[in-house]
Amino acid sequence: MKLFDYMGTDERFSKLFNQTGFTTAVVKKALEVYQGFNGVNVLVDVGGGVGNTLGVVTSKYPHIKGINFDLTCALAQAPSYPGVEHVAGDMFVDVPIGDTMILKRILHDWTEEDCVKILKNFWKSLPNNGKIVVIELVTPDDAENGDINANIAFDMYMLMFTQCSGGKERSRAEFKALAAAAGFNQCKFVCQAYHCWIIEFCKEDV
Repeated sequence: MKLFDYMGTDERFSKLFNQTGFTTAVVKKALEVYQGFNGVNVLVDVGGGVGNTLGVVTSKYPHIKGINFDLTCALAQAPSYPGVEHVAGDMFVDVPIGDTMILKRILHDWTEEDCVKILKNFWKSLPNNGKIVVIELVTPDDAENGDINANIAFDMYMLMFTQCSGGKERSRAEFKALAAAAGFNQCKFVCQAYHCWIIEFCKEDV
């Protein structure tokens, strides 16, 4: 049984996973170094778990309407946050409409084919000039001995290998290829929040 299938059968495990799956420390650091939420009106966090990320983002940007989108089992333990709506659904089917979306440590769980399918659903729900804010580890092209980011990436790759069929960490070239395959015009590596990169997949008029 795959990890996400098991989560639907074990409420206690699902609660623990969703509470610890992505630390607010990384999100808070991202808000220090990344300025890309300034002009956002509707922000959709896909795979947002209990909604803690949007809770942090909307506390700094109260003008943003947040939509926390995840499976029903993940939202069962989600508390309320000012300006945040919890919406249940499946990103492989469709995602709510917003001008910006967040994907935090989601793409590394899935194969290239699955990632492209997910990202195409995002593309459909984004307006022209909308974007996805992707937060992921990026594997270095030439890792040096003692490179802490390379070591973290390798550890996470091994975790994905054992827990998620087809899951993997990706290089810059692989992220660019995913973005292009889903129809996004640009893939920008904006800045780092600790070991994670903040990457923008942009849907632009051409």
